Amino acid sequence: MKNKLLKLLFFIAFFALPFFIKNADAQPPPPPPQDIPIDGGLTLLIVAGAAYGAKKLYKQQKEENEIF
Repeated sequence: MKNKLLKLLFFIAFFALPFFIKNADAQPPPPPPQDIPIDGGLTLLIVAGAAYGAKKLYKQQKEENEIF
């Protein structure tokens, strides 16, 4: 009796139960990345760099004129 019960449990565990287990669905892929506009920030950085460079150049020329 014990041998038949063991065989029945083995059959159920390895052959019958996998048919009742639902397959897990994977998550959907993430949406594609959207284009990020960099024009506004890039323009601001260029203008700030040009203003800083102009200030440095003006200060350098002013110091050279004071020496002579």
